[in-house]
Amino acid sequence: MDLHPLIDSAHTAPLPAPLWFIQLFKVLGFTLHMVPMNLWLVGIVVAMLLRAVGGRHGVVFSRRLMRQMPILVALGINFGIVPLLFVQLAYYQFFYPATILMAWFWMAIVVMLIPAYYGVYIYVFGLRDDDPAALTPARRLVGWGSAVLFIAISFLFVNGFSLMGHVKVWSLVWENHRMAGAALGTGLNMYDVQILPRWLLMFGLALGTTAAWVVVDTAWFARGQSDAYRHWAGRFAAKLAILGAFWFAAAGSWYVFGTWSDGLRETMFAWPTLVLTVVTALAPGLSVLLLLLLTRREITRPAAAVIGAAQLGSLAVNAISRQVVQDIRVGGFLDPARRTPEVQWSPLLAFLALFVLGALVILWMVVQVVKATKTTQS
Repeated sequence: MDLHPLIDSAHTAPLPAPLWFIQLFKVLGFTLHMVPMNLWLVGIVVAMLLRAVGGRHGVVFSRRLMRQMPILVALGINFGIVPLLFVQLAYYQFFYPATILMAWFWMAIVVMLIPAYYGVYIYVFGLRDDDPAALTPARRLVGWGSAVLFIAISFLFVNGFSLMGHVKVWSLVWENHRMAGAALGTGLNMYDVQILPRWLLMFGLALGTTAAWVVVDTAWFARGQSDAYRHWAGRFAAKLAILGAFWFAAAGSWYVFGTWSDGLRETMFAWPTLVLTVVTALAPGLSVLLLLLLTRREITRPAAAVIGAAQLGSLAVNAISRQVVQDIRVGGFLDPARRTPEVQWSPLLAFLALFVLGALVILWMVVQVVKATKTTQS
């Protein structure tokens, strides 16, 4: 079956910015989004488990992470807007048909996000004044509910963006979810073998991000904690990072060797993309190695900064690889690079100014938190 008629090529709008600019901020925005998003995806589950069975130090970290979670959710949502906007600029012929086919589920993301966000606040209100009685069973249940909702949201996002790059399954989704020729919007990309491993791959990265955050939080924001807690944090972070690396390796192997087809594997294992593929596969291991080497005796601020940067780099190369894979998949139907750019300087400069301003505000906020930590300690 010729799938090219499924792509609307009758009218191709010019790009409002150079393609490299769009892809740069799409990757950068997704990388920044993944940091807090990983902490929603795995961090909330880890915090809830530690609250129940983590012992004294586990409860301390659980309380610290969940108190930070409202800010992390806000940052993740705002950072997530950047890649979502840019993907619609360069890949709208693929993005809109895919999300229309699963429209009700796509809109359900917002419906689930609101109670998940409120649920985090409800749980955190139960941590006020360190009063154990305030964290009632109902609040704990709400906390678990938020964790489940964030996991469900991640599954729907993976569905949407994987369906966007798999034009060949559009007809299958449409055939099984249509009425009188019209798409019902009730389809999910369950016909694609890559869904489960691609989804699980993110869990491995999220475990590594959570492990790195344990170290960063202990070194930079929890300076008043006891030496016993700091030793526990180092050991716990190492165990979590090792679990994440093995999880990433297992899901990644399944994803690459079990689902890559139609020449994608040959392209990604050919020079020079082979370098990117290898670096993406090994990057989580580097984060684990650095964590084991630099936190054996004490978690210092320089060591935590290096570990955090390594994990950020791991997320960045993963985002770059995803972009390359996406370009390969959609390039067979419509190459965005062939669209003539007509740069719209006013919105472009406004975006850059606001992006830089927002980044500076977040940096200022972090500096204030670090200063407040020093003041509290003294």
